[in-house]
Amino acid sequence: MKTVVILGEKRVYIAEAPNPGCDNNLALVRIHSAPMCTEYRKYFKGEKCTNIGHEAAGEVVEAPANSKIRAGQRVIVMPQYPCGSCELCMQGDYIHCENINDPGKNAQTEYGTGTFADLIVKPDWLLLPIPDDLTYDEAAMACCVLGPALGAGAAMNVSAGETVLVTGIGPVGLGAVIYCTYRGARVIAVGRNAYRRSLALQLGAEAVLDPEEPDTDEKISRFTNGRGADNVIECAGEQSYQRLAVRSVRRKGQIAFIGESGDFTLNISKDLLRKGLTVHGIWHWNLNYYGEMINVIRASRLKLQALITHRFPLEKIEEAFELQLSGNCGKIILQP
Repeated sequence: MKTVVILGEKRVYIAEAPNPGCDNNLALVRIHSAPMCTEYRKYFKGEKCTNIGHEAAGEVVEAPANSKIRAGQRVIVMPQYPCGSCELCMQGDYIHCENINDPGKNAQTEYGTGTFADLIVKPDWLLLPIPDDLTYDEAAMACCVLGPALGAGAAMNVSAGETVLVTGIGPVGLGAVIYCTYRGARVIAVGRNAYRRSLALQLGAEAVLDPEEPDTDEKISRFTNGRGADNVIECAGEQSYQRLAVRSVRRKGQIAFIGESGDFTLNISKDLLRKGLTVHGIWHWNLNYYGEMINVIRASRLKLQALITHRFPLEKIEEAFELQLSGNCGKIILQP
């Protein structure tokens, strides 16, 4: 198999490794579409990694005995290696499982759990069927493009006519723009990158603002008739955006924090109690929403095609990382 390996700061190469073997409930999948997410940070910081990437779509090569999936089936490869038997997993909230497995113990190789490769092993129940009318690239958008937004939208029950503020417009934030407009909401997007501000408008945002402008708060207030946004989806993971989210949501509104970050200080009285806010921590989506996810992808195909701005073969991973670092892109797809 071929797999991406990070050796150090901006040092990456394609390794040839033994194919991972299947055992127990692990299936072997050939990856056709591997969207790139936050892995570029490891490339930039020089964090050594032999299994990199966490979202993909591909074709089953080998399935476990008595599995519901079969060789040749096209599947969405969901992230993580949860236990599959705890209460959270059984409820579909597997992403919060506290009993993460180590598939390397059964795979006979240290490789085979990253999606920046041509093969991966995965528990069969985390391989979701791709309908015949969807492409691999479209189906792969069910992971970190639309996944967090679907989780947030379901938690907040985003509805037609409501106003949603999306703070941070990397691919996750742009996915939130797509999802919320699918739900019929009016979307305000906020982000520093001019390329992505333009893309957010193309994807359906009614207003796209630069947080560095001094009148950003005033513009949000005007757009919402002085009420504030009904819901906020915070995708940046930066304190300035997080504070903007708290300032801009209406009283009795909701905020879904999606962007990974460290500490953020909330004033319990001023920020939460007086405003009556509901705050959600959202990492991904519940597997019970699979049908809804497929509907979103089908209805948003043209927007998803616009969001996928670049495709690279695995051998051009360094070029792909450098493009991500520039910010002048939407979602990038690796095609092993």
